[in-house]
Amino acid sequence: MSQISGSPAAPVTADDVQRAVRLAVDALRPALAADWDVRAGSLEWSCWETVEHLADDLFSYAAQLGPEPPPATDDVPFAWTRQRPGGPANVIFADRGHGPAGLLRVLEACGALLTVVVRATSPRARAFHGFGVADPEGFAAMGVVETLVHTHDVAEGLGVAWEPPADLCARVLARLFPDAPADVAPLPALLWSTGRADLPGRPRPTSWRWYSSPRPAS
Repeated sequence: MSQISGSPAAPVTADDVQRAVRLAVDALRPALAADWDVRAGSLEWSCWETVEHLADDLFSYAAQLGPEPPPATDDVPFAWTRQRPGGPANVIFADRGHGPAGLLRVLEACGALLTVVVRATSPRARAFHGFGVADPEGFAAMGVVETLVHTHDVAEGLGVAWEPPADLCARVLARLFPDAPADVAPLPALLWSTGRADLPGRPRPTSWRWYSSPRPAS
């Protein structure tokens, strides 16, 4: 029997990456006139830096799947740089002259790259990630988690609403966070699992990770 797309056990797909990025851009676009140099939630980065970091994540996940065969033991060796001490180390930076609208366009472009690469890559492909050699579904799930939680950070900093779909949160939790609490709603569980929220009786973790290795064969 096939899984319904909303089931937590259903696979995370390229369509989910596309959906998450579209929802993120739609949520942040009303704040184009805001100060994007304020801190992003609990992070030490600004909202601008956090969106650049998110775009860079999406780009780097796509790039990691790109070579034939994909690298299994290390990252594709781009030269990563920081624009200030303590800022994110990125390959991707947005031209400040184009303002927040240009920054969101960079985010859309990098999301589209990951969407297309995940869709085109054989599910049997495997590529290196520090949290476990991953298949295309794993990279899609990582891209969705990065999008959901960093949009949470930026929305908090800019003062805009952000409520991602529960089904999307549930499926990336099932794919990457097997030990996530099952007795709370998916979004609070995801924020707790990534060190961004407390839960009743569960102080937020001071360190966390996901597990990007492919699901065991059933």
